[in-house]
Amino acid sequence: MKETDVLRRFVFEQAAVRGVIVHLDASWRAVCQRADYPPRVAGELGQFLAASVLLSSTLKFDGSLVMQIQGNGPIGMMVVEVTSRRTVRGLAHWREEALAAAGDDLAALYGDGRLVMTIDNRQSQERYQGIVALEGGSLAAVLENYLRQSEQLDTCLWLAIDGEQATGMLLQRLPAEPEQDGDAWNRIRHLAATLREQELTGLSAEEILHRLFHEESLRLFDAEPVSFRCSCSRERVGNMLRSLGLDEVRGIIAERELIEVHCEFCNQAYRFDAVDAEALFAAEPATAPGSKRRH
Repeated sequence: MKETDVLRRFVFEQAAVRGVIVHLDASWRAVCQRADYPPRVAGELGQFLAASVLLSSTLKFDGSLVMQIQGNGPIGMMVVEVTSRRTVRGLAHWREEALAAAGDDLAALYGDGRLVMTIDNRQSQERYQGIVALEGGSLAAVLENYLRQSEQLDTCLWLAIDGEQATGMLLQRLPAEPEQDGDAWNRIRHLAATLREQELTGLSAEEILHRLFHEESLRLFDAEPVSFRCSCSRERVGNMLRSLGLDEVRGIIAERELIEVHCEFCNQAYRFDAVDAEALFAAEPATAPGSKRRH
């Protein structure tokens, strides 16, 4: 049975190799429905979303992973976010007239952009950021090179899209114990290289693994659901307005009658009139005389 909006982890029992397969259906379509994306841009969004979910599944964190490219190519910006709770969102900016003539590799689509990966870990209050050159021609190749160089982990990544879903599979070599099969990584990655895009998009995780590794001993874990969800809220917008200060907010409202903030990720609009603004600042905690307010 075809799987929808799930992530499936698996490990090889006698080898230091782990893997993940993701199928994104409604979650990818929900992202694409927020703007009138051309098919090519929607496809790039799908690959970015699938890749970000795969990478996040290899991390132990409580927070979010953001992958972003900004450049001067036909696609000026691509940004996706996946949280440790398996929610995703994303958006893209593009130039329609330049997109039609662009080639297929990343440099042709994004120009001189760089891939920036940011991990925000709420638990430790730490932020990690890595900057990756767009070398290799495809998103999968760029991420494989990054993980090999920065994390010293051999990784193979496959990404595919069709009209209904964005999918991906990741294999990663882990440090091996002496008793484990030392040749397993080479054998497994060569078997995986026979996977066709139609199989990745059209088969379930069980069917893919049986098709590729029926002679290997592996364990497939339960499905983890993935969903679209935007983290914007009226409260967060209100906090942003508080950071501007009451005088500036009053000035904007005097000029425009209200403040309207649109979330690019989900198209939600948040409106604040003069009464809303006064209520925002009236709700701020009182500050003792002589103390400093922290934002």
